Amino acid sequence: MLDTLKKLVSGKRVLVLGYGREGKSTLHRLLHAGGMKEVAVADKNPVEPETYGMLQVECITGPGYLDCLNRFDLVFKTPGIVLPKTPEAYSCRFLSQTELFCERYREQTVGITGTKGKSTTASLLYHILKEAGRDCLLAGNIGIPVFDMIEEITEQTIVVLELSCHQLEYMEVSPHRAALLNLHEEHLDHYGSMEKYVEAKSHIFRYQKPGDLFFCGEQCLEQGSPCQGRQIVVGDGDPDADIDLEGTRIIVKGPGGERESEFCIRKERTPLLGHHNYYDIAFVYGICRDLGITDDEFAAGLAGYQPLPHRLQFLGKKDGVKYYDDSISTIGDTTIQALKTLTDADTVLIGGMDRGIDYGDLIDYLSESEIPHIILMEETGKRIYQEILRYHPEFQRKERLVLTDHLGTAVRRAKELTRPGRSCVLSPASASYGIFRNFEERGDRFRELVFS
Repeated sequence: MLDTLKKLVSGKRVLVLGYGREGKSTLHRLLHAGGMKEVAVADKNPVEPETYGMLQVECITGPGYLDCLNRFDLVFKTPGIVLPKTPEAYSCRFLSQTELFCERYREQTVGITGTKGKSTTASLLYHILKEAGRDCLLAGNIGIPVFDMIEEITEQTIVVLELSCHQLEYMEVSPHRAALLNLHEEHLDHYGSMEKYVEAKSHIFRYQKPGDLFFCGEQCLEQGSPCQGRQIVVGDGDPDADIDLEGTRIIVKGPGGERESEFCIRKERTPLLGHHNYYDIAFVYGICRDLGITDDEFAAGLAGYQPLPHRLQFLGKKDGVKYYDDSISTIGDTTIQALKTLTDADTVLIGGMDRGIDYGDLIDYLSESEIPHIILMEETGKRIYQEILRYHPEFQRKERLVLTDHLGTAVRRAKELTRPGRSCVLSPASASYGIFRNFEERGDRFRELVFS
């Protein structure tokens, strides 16, 4: 991998665009490879030269940090940075460490994406493989830059790679095994339209080759992009699907539609809560079968899995009330799933940064639900409240709506309203940016406020 990188950058002017965790990882590998004519870092935020201790590395910072791109031959772009123009409008070539990694280790990689569930699916797959004694690694959007893992990879290593839309956006390589779990409105502030968002996600399979495998959620069947790999549809109560979740049973069918195998998810031995998580488990089961994992190995790995924090995470009890942190929820559908799972929910906290997504389905669900207290906060909470009053006169029992400003006030009201023996859940259905650094900080703050 380092030889490939050295050959690529030799004699070139190279820019690392974005200096977060991935940018630092990229710069480290570039300096290790060497041979560049020039290397620089560009970031909107201040970057101290001593952080990487190489005086020849130029720092380009401040509001105009994107004005320098045409000075360079190669630009390693960090996911999420929005370019002012299309990549074709620049004279430089845009790359990412994820794309280079996938080009080298494509055959060994299982790529997982989707609007929701990708971190749980990727970490569960990794856990089951590891528990079954397989040589495997977990990296990508889950917080581990792929360049940090190079020394640990052998020819037998299975690389489980969580991929975000931002990582996929400019990629022109797809993993040998790919999974697209679902598609919902998300990141419209970045892409401007659902079509462009779906286009970015479709790169998970667009560049696959014959003989590759594409595990596809039912709602993802019509992406408008050809797939050269073998498409395996994962259904939810769909008898025509290749893998179908029927309640707690995962049914796998053969090429002629005949039933090949069946695995029953035992609720009492499964730490993941809710039907949406069972659907993710069906994806993992299909991939594991292809990798030679037995049902006994799968069951043992599933039982020992520890769910990731902030994903419908039980925090504990206070004054007889059960508190759940679902801060990962950034769209309406995930809040709906959380409330379907927590059938004893007495209070839900909703709201965050407004990215312009549609909350119609969530409003309809809340209207029909029996949840007694709906606490709305921040920009999206206010917007949902106003939309209900203006456009949803049929909304049932509007007195359940409680409008607050921020999370602190929302938690105080939740403590006053939630009845002992019932549940209170933070499931914001919106992003945390501009209010908190990320959804993790939001969830941690919720815990602090609950137990303070």
